[in-house]
Amino acid sequence: MKLSKAVIAIVLVAALIATMCACSKKSNSNNTTASTSTSATEIEAALNLANNENQEWTYDSNADAWVLSIVTAVTNPEIEDQQGVSVCVPGAYIKGIDTDGDGSADVTADNASDAVKGSLVIDYEAKITSTNGQVYTAATCPVILNTGAAGYGSQSNQTAGTTYAKEGYINVTCGNRGKQDTATDTDGNTYYTGDAPLCLVDQKNAARFVKYNILLGNLPGNVDYFVSTGGSGGGAHAAMFAATSNNSDYYDYEIEAGAVGVYKNADGTYSTTVTIDGKEYEISDGAWGCVAYSAITSLYEADMALAFEYYLDTDYDFGSDFKAKLAELLADEYKNYINDQNLTVDESKVNLDINSDGDTEDTIKLTIEYDESKYPETNGYGGTYLDFYLAEFISNLQWYIDNLDYSENWTWFDSDGNALSDSEVAAMTTADKAQAFLEGRYTKGSSTSNDMQGGPGGNSGPPSGDMNGTHPSGNPPSGNDGNSMEVGTPDAGSTQSSTGSTDSANYSSFDEMLEAYQSDIASIQEGDKYGNNIVNLYNPLKYIGDNDTDNPTWTRIVMGASEGDMSMFSSLNMQIAWLNAGVDSTIEWQWDGGHVPSEVLGESLALYVDTMYGKYVDGAVEITKSEATKQTTNGDSTEQSGTDITSWVNYKDGEVSFSLADAASYRTAGAAKAVPGFDVIDYGQEDYVFGSSTADARHWDEHLLKVLEENKDTLSELFNK
Repeated sequence: MKLSKAVIAIVLVAALIATMCACSKKSNSNNTTASTSTSATEIEAALNLANNENQEWTYDSNADAWVLSIVTAVTNPEIEDQQGVSVCVPGAYIKGIDTDGDGSADVTADNASDAVKGSLVIDYEAKITSTNGQVYTAATCPVILNTGAAGYGSQSNQTAGTTYAKEGYINVTCGNRGKQDTATDTDGNTYYTGDAPLCLVDQKNAARFVKYNILLGNLPGNVDYFVSTGGSGGGAHAAMFAATSNNSDYYDYEIEAGAVGVYKNADGTYSTTVTIDGKEYEISDGAWGCVAYSAITSLYEADMALAFEYYLDTDYDFGSDFKAKLAELLADEYKNYINDQNLTVDESKVNLDINSDGDTEDTIKLTIEYDESKYPETNGYGGTYLDFYLAEFISNLQWYIDNLDYSENWTWFDSDGNALSDSEVAAMTTADKAQAFLEGRYTKGSSTSNDMQGGPGGNSGPPSGDMNGTHPSGNPPSGNDGNSMEVGTPDAGSTQSSTGSTDSANYSSFDEMLEAYQSDIASIQEGDKYGNNIVNLYNPLKYIGDNDTDNPTWTRIVMGASEGDMSMFSSLNMQIAWLNAGVDSTIEWQWDGGHVPSEVLGESLALYVDTMYGKYVDGAVEITKSEATKQTTNGDSTEQSGTDITSWVNYKDGEVSFSLADAASYRTAGAAKAVPGFDVIDYGQEDYVFGSSTADARHWDEHLLKVLEENKDTLSELFNK
């Protein structure tokens, strides 16, 4: 039997991959794995989809989309089940599947039934018009990279969802290693892995794999229009993916895994090109844009930022004298930290009159000041940084009430609590709905869009997290918002003691706790096997605008304004950094939104991507939001569920306003994560991403350690009392 050249190539590359897998790992003293000197040519041959005999495509007739089976994205995976990738391609871009390597479609959408092994035959002439009116082809369409990693944890490989096929996007889902993963070395020893930055590295490697195969013509899509998106820990990684684009600090980790398009030269420099038909092409591990939902980053500043936000509320109950004192000290530390950054913001870029002078033409220096007599309602804190924070909060409520005409199936009520008639709802103006909303005379209906993928579970949309108008009561948070993500070491249990009766469940004395912090942080500062401080590797603010970083074109961070999982200051700081680096950056603090909020009131990820494409791509369609469909039928709820917030929100002539103290009280009422003070305030579950090869958790916060050391006498007297 005579074999085609394609079949011969598959056989040869299969043998090459088998040889590489057999010899590419070795044991070392740190129980880690390292790649041997596999050549760029070998890596590029192995990761060329056309040479992968296990490449298999399934046609989804309901979505008119082809979905690629999971394939390994690197040549040297440590945990193969978490370092794979899958791709969903809109059917219009595909003529069919070439099963015998002759370049023609043997199986098409018309006759596809079971999964088919073979290569895509791409139609570069076909066009898709998205639901918003943007026009794409197989060569121009965006690629959506879903960053899973809920809670910074591992994510098993899974097939890509078909959500975006109707929009004309290529959809990519990848696995990743994460905190508390274990692997086995060649001697049979089990060790912890998945700590920073491997979760992010696996996402970068998946992007390299897809971009390489787009350049080869194996996949449709445009390598210049990658958009990262995810929720919670996935939102953090979506933001970090965009913030660290092509920064060489991550190259050694990518090379170790056997990624395509990043190689170390003999002189210690790096090469980031691939060779196709004798020509070199750059391969990027970064993003053009980013839509991140509840981005739990930057962890570097999360402890003191959250403490500062809580401390602005004079009525907040921290639960113990130790926690209250620690929050006070961390608030001062955050003030000094912000003031040392020399931050500025251009009012015109955020369309906010921060200094209240009647225009948006000024560049504002952002600082925090402390004056007990001047700012008694916020425990002495004020300044332009907090003016910006408040302006963002007010503008987000303003946007919400201005867009209530997009509400769908809401039930509206009169002042006596009676549901309005259909005709009364049809007659409501935008101002009428705004007043009803502020008075809590509503119950929400299906006004959300769950089209974001890569949230918890990776392939499902985000939960709404709807708080339905939480009133700023100043009550302390309870629980952890239903998130059951495992925390603590597998053997020792959780260190999270936010609701416990003591300040620490694990340490009997302040000195014992302080010693643990000092030891852990010293070990992190020593650097990992590549000499890097892994906490710094997970700090997007370190990389945004850095000379070694390729900044994205645009970013959008969507936070639930009621969520307690992350301080709003963290998203604000990322926006400031991106704006000053020349990036079109937007933050949205969704009013009443909880953790990983759904899109609401006519918004969607697709709308934003299409809008940015129209704004920044030559020849693209300029996209505007569709007009709202007026609600003419009232919903069927029998009782209103909104909360009257008119006691602290002023509404006059269509404009809302409230004070910084009101905003602080609103934030603490919605807070749902641990309060400052659990061992002592390492943020939530995510501190476990800074473990080592032998232990899955370490203390890491240098700012917190500074506060503990400088105030030892005061804090030790209060500890566990």
